[in-house]
Amino acid sequence: MKKLGLLLLPMTLFTSLACASEGVKINTELANTAFGYLALIIFICAYALVIMEEKIHLRKSKPVMVAAGVIWILVALTYGALGDHHSPEIAIRQNLVEYGELFLFLLSAMTYINALTERNVFQALRSWLVLKGFTLRTVFWITGLLAFLISPIADNLTTALLMGAVVMAVARDNKKFVVVACINVVVGANAGGAFSPFGDITTLMVWQKGQVQFVEFFDIFLPSLVNWLIPAIIMSLTIAKERPEAHGEAVQMKYGAKRIMFLFLMTIVTAVSFHQFLNLPPAVGMMLGLGYLSFFAFYLKKREQRDFRGNSPLDVIGHDLAEGEHPPVGFDLFRKIAKAEWDTLLFFYGVILCVGGLSQFGYLALTSNFFYLDLGPTWANTLVGVLSAVIDNIPVMFAVLTMNPHMSHGQWLLVTLTAGVGGSLLSIGSAAGVGLMGTARGVYTFGQHMKWTWAIALGYIASIWVHLWFNADLMNVFNH
Repeated sequence: MKKLGLLLLPMTLFTSLACASEGVKINTELANTAFGYLALIIFICAYALVIMEEKIHLRKSKPVMVAAGVIWILVALTYGALGDHHSPEIAIRQNLVEYGELFLFLLSAMTYINALTERNVFQALRSWLVLKGFTLRTVFWITGLLAFLISPIADNLTTALLMGAVVMAVARDNKKFVVVACINVVVGANAGGAFSPFGDITTLMVWQKGQVQFVEFFDIFLPSLVNWLIPAIIMSLTIAKERPEAHGEAVQMKYGAKRIMFLFLMTIVTAVSFHQFLNLPPAVGMMLGLGYLSFFAFYLKKREQRDFRGNSPLDVIGHDLAEGEHPPVGFDLFRKIAKAEWDTLLFFYGVILCVGGLSQFGYLALTSNFFYLDLGPTWANTLVGVLSAVIDNIPVMFAVLTMNPHMSHGQWLLVTLTAGVGGSLLSIGSAAGVGLMGTARGVYTFGQHMKWTWAIALGYIASIWVHLWFNADLMNVFNH
């Protein structure tokens, strides 16, 4: 009930994704209608179920998908009663275009990550770190730094799970170390993802909307670095310099792993080029990059099938057959696509349509006026990060993007920063934190994270201050 209570206030403020900028007329008086209130209540209930996912074991996509459908029924009925059957159709089609671009982009990226995982790229890195015999303090700094550096390319959840696995493998029995190291990984992964379009869903949305260009994300590299470094320095003082025993076996990357890494890099270059030079959606560039992988997957599949039929099982890398298992069919791209995070992809569908539907009832104007006129953009954008620690940052950022408040380029960079790193304040504030709580169950917990929230908050405040100082010349520069 406490979580639901915390949810009520921000949801009434940030449940808005509007299409007014695209010419769809929205009657703000509909916010006070019975269907308007009902739609808001439905979304709050659905999102409460999302927050309780770990306890009730209900996939987060299910409640928001149902809520999305019901909310748009209410939208259609409300506008239909006013004789307007056109606006809801235009609005929902625009929402579907938004989702379609995000879906294709993420599907391609997830497929590459799954392919790299299957080729043992991340496992090889983990085994190398474990077998090096570093001290606990060195492991703390290496895992945090790698989380900060890998998350701009891979997503912050994958990065956090990888580095969290290293922490657990090195010192599973040292609970004190595991807690601070996991917090360090979460903060590092979220901070690293904030200065790259590929590091977080919110940065991807900002990039695709054209509010921040690809190279401009690096303007918040220094604030992001400060956001991680300050709590990391504070927490590192509590770690002993003992050297745990190295154990385990070295893991080798499978055949073709380096070429897939190169293809992933070329895919990123392609997506950026589509957006920067051709003015085409980056999602199309990502799908072209998926085409690169599909041709290489065809080659890998033929090679591994040929090696197996040639009675050279040692050449069929990584295919140890369990009892009753069929012989391998080789590298299969569609198996990698099937392993994409479909619950996450469908969750984004539900969120976009829920928030889009609620915006049709007119919550946008109230939200925009309160945050960006009454509070001012700096305080509003700072509060966005705090809300991201309680609510998922995706609906919050969607609301800001579609409010499209008139603010400087420096303020758009600020909200990109705060939405990305604000989730570190609580363990439930980001996918990285939730994922690691599952991996280090019973050790890294919500309560243990809260003990260090004060240090993380210092990093959060310092990162905002560094941005306001370092990018002061951008605070009065407007995009249009």
